[in-house]
Amino acid sequence: MLDAIALNVSNMSAGAALATIGFTMVALSSYTGINLVYASLIAFVFSIPQVVVYTMMTRRLSRTGGDYVWVSRVFGGLFGSAISFMGYTIETLAYLALIALSAVFAIGSVGLFFYPTSSSALGLALPGNLSGSTPYLQALVGVIIFAILIAVNVFRPRFGYKLVSVLAVVGVIALIVGIFVLLSAGQSGVSSYINSLGINGTTYSSLASSYTGSTFSLSACITILPFFAIFVYPWINAGPAVASEIKGSRSIRWNVPIASLVVMVLVTSAFGAMYYAGGYQFVTAALSNGNLVYDYSFNFWTLAMGAANNQAIAWFLGIGWIVWTMAILAYGIIVASRYFFAQAFDRFLPESVAHISSRYGSPTVALTIQLIVTGALVAIGAVLYGGFQSLYAAVIASMIYFIFVGIAGFLYALRDEKGSSKGILGLCGILMALVFAFISYQFFTNPTVWGTSATAFGLPGYDFAYAYAFGSFLLGVVLYLWSKSSHKSKGIDIDLAYKEIPPD
Repeated sequence: MLDAIALNVSNMSAGAALATIGFTMVALSSYTGINLVYASLIAFVFSIPQVVVYTMMTRRLSRTGGDYVWVSRVFGGLFGSAISFMGYTIETLAYLALIALSAVFAIGSVGLFFYPTSSSALGLALPGNLSGSTPYLQALVGVIIFAILIAVNVFRPRFGYKLVSVLAVVGVIALIVGIFVLLSAGQSGVSSYINSLGINGTTYSSLASSYTGSTFSLSACITILPFFAIFVYPWINAGPAVASEIKGSRSIRWNVPIASLVVMVLVTSAFGAMYYAGGYQFVTAALSNGNLVYDYSFNFWTLAMGAANNQAIAWFLGIGWIVWTMAILAYGIIVASRYFFAQAFDRFLPESVAHISSRYGSPTVALTIQLIVTGALVAIGAVLYGGFQSLYAAVIASMIYFIFVGIAGFLYALRDEKGSSKGILGLCGILMALVFAFISYQFFTNPTVWGTSATAFGLPGYDFAYAYAFGSFLLGVVLYLWSKSSHKSKGIDIDLAYKEIPPD
């Protein structure tokens, strides 16, 4: 149960979300009325149909690959495999690149907090397209971090789950400590920290008084839903993806709703603690201040570290922030491998992708693919497009995929369910599809916020991300047609695999 919940908690990336919210606030054309506490609650409510769909479908089809199995069995091999390949298998590698660069940002920010004159720390903390940043070093550090975690999964695969659990628990404890630090420090602690930075013309009072807008606007909070979609509430599919490995029906039944509820409480409480200690006006103005966000890495973690006024606690919080980010990477490596497995078992991907090393018992081919693709995206994101924000737009692949996961739940309910289960699963499937259709619309209509306008070789960052996403769908179609043709010549019809549930 703990490992399954920890896998989903890591998947939902609360630690990274609390660290990077400032980059989104700075990019918005208007931040008036954005209340992050209410926005988090609204995003959670929007995610409830998805929680129901994943919980019900996981109980019925507890198989490696989770939603890939449901989608491919409902829509068939060609479309079902291609949309899943785009929406999770390949998109996860872009997300892991985003998180690897977030880990670099965390390391640089923690270093900058303790050594404010360090140009090396500043170079890691600043977006790669700003003066003073060191994008090549960011790329190198990001690749090294990811390669170390890949090596752990190659040489000690059984340690993978426990590593996620340990890192997630440490990250959660650090986040809870940060919340209590802010509640204890209050306005005086926050004010003392901000004023101690010695920024010309920027004090606690000047920031707090600079914001005069509303403290809540429903429409404004809805505009920021894609932020929570990028990092937090939709990412509940880690447990379902390894469902065949989870022991006990209770763990299968409860890992998704418990993880979702835990993360909602943590994220909402963290933003609430920031508002309690600093005041809504100050926090909103500070998170929207480019100087504070870029040059001083202002976010939940650094604010708690500064308000603690205690080196030992500050170090624990800084390490906890880094550790939480590592937990996200550790989970992603495990879960992405399971999608590769499931698709190779169905012969959508070459059988060699599911190869298990006889010496180490690890999926060496799948892990090697992850290292190559993710490493390349880390380098492209850092060097060509200026950092992790450039990879936001690639998440559109999952938003579109989740539309079809919802539709698959609806169609499965019509075909295989009876009584109240049929109504509940069918309704939640449709609601889930509508939610993600709306979020996809938000992505496409504001690509410079949910992506980057930075260009490389004349190609904007969001267009690169879109090309990566939709190119992976086309690649999926090609892979399916190639596999179907090559196996047909051997007298094998791979379409038969999609007419039955794979063995456990």
